[in-house]
Order: sequence, then structure tokens, then C-alpha cells
Amino acid sequence: MGKVMLITGASRGIGAATARLAAGQGYRVVINYQRSREAADALVETITTTGGEALALRADVADEAQVRRLFTDIDARLGRLDVLINNAGMLEQQMRLERMSLERWQRVFATNVYGSFLCSREAIARMSTRQGGRGGVIVNVSSIAARLGAPEEYIDYAAAKGAVDSMTVGLAKELAADGIRVNAVRPGVIDTEIHTSGGEPQRVARVVASIPLGRGGRADEVAEAILWLASEQASHTTGSLLDVSGGR
Repeated sequence: MGKVMLITGASRGIGAATARLAAGQGYRVVINYQRSREAADALVETITTTGGEALALRADVADEAQVRRLFTDIDARLGRLDVLINNAGMLEQQMRLERMSLERWQRVFATNVYGSFLCSREAIARMSTRQGGRGGVIVNVSSIAARLGAPEEYIDYAAAKGAVDSMTVGLAKELAADGIRVNAVRPGVIDTEIHTSGGEPQRVARVVASIPLGRGGRADEVAEAILWLASEQASHTTGSLLDVSGGR
């Protein structure tokens, strides 16, 4: 049987691209979603009709009880988890920090930071060789915003992804003796639906001049980096933050 990979927030964008690529490489893929059931089901159908194996499971990664249920469902239906991709993330409308509410920061941190923490904690309990597991891999999807700060747009999102970066480095050191590698990818300006959530669907075109490679990235390019970090080809790589940003 192929290895089992859970991808959170996988119904669209980078998560969906990662699911398609992983299934093509023989992973049994769990497509987590919160609201987009139709998109998740369509992705499962695409994967299964091309000979892959995929399962869609709903859970809000910011909700502790739902995360526990998600992992229990995976245990029952697919068995041992091998790879966790903490991809679920969100941002809100572009604005300066002085206009932001505390509730906005709480929402952004709940999905981007707390969700990655909760899913990692459940994965560790199943993967850790100290706890009877067989090891595994965690890949966090961060953002180049953690380094650039996202001024005038999403300082809260950048701060949340900075927290993900710090967790990645610390957790990699903590889990090295448990047989678990932990890394992160930091996408730059990628052509996905997330820019619509921020209120500027054409954001890629506006900022393209700031990208040394001269174009926005594609979701599948980020997926390739994620799958490399998850693979045995990256067996001596842990605690790394891999920028996929076109040189930005």
C-alpha cells in the first residue's frame, strides 16, 4: 500500500496541486477541506479516475475537536499516517495595521498557526518512534511574507507565517530523534484564488515587476517543492525553509 498523506486545506490552489501530484506519485491522499465540499469531491474524482487513491474529509483545523476527529477517521479508514502537509491558510482584506481588529488577528492566527500546531500534535502522536510509530514527515506551507512583512496589505498574515517558520525550526530539532523530519516551503506571489480573498484578484499582475524571475508562480511549482521535501530525496533535510518565490 502507498504511503498516506494528509493535506489540509486541499480543495483548491497549492493544496489541490499537491494532492494531484502526490496521488500521481503513489500516495494515498487525504484531502481536508472546511467549506468547499464540491471542490474536494471533484478533486477526489479526478484523482480516482486516473488510478489514484484519495479521500475527502471535512474539518476546521482551528477547532481542536474537529482535528482530533479528522485524525481518528484517518486511523480507521487508511491506517498509519506517513506525511502531514500543513497547507490550510487564510488571509483577510488588505489594510494597514492600525485599521485591523483583534478579532481579525485571532481569525488569521487560528487557521494559520493554531491549525498547524493542532495537526502537527496529532501527527506526532502517530509518527513518533518514541511513541511506537515508524517516523514520518511534516511540511508546513508558510509564505515569503514572513520575511517581507507584507506592509500595507497583510502584516497579520506575515506575522502568522513568521510563527509557522519558528515552529518549523524548533519542531525539526525536537523531533529529529523521533524519526520525523519537519520543513517548510515559503511561496511568493503564486497565481491562486487567495488573492481574491484579500480583495485584489489581479494582485499578481500588479506586483510582477518586483519578482526577479518576471512572473508569478504556479501552484504546481510549489507542489513540486512540497513533494520533494516529503520524499526520501530530502532524507537529510530538516528544519529548512525553502523559498519558492521567483527570487523575491
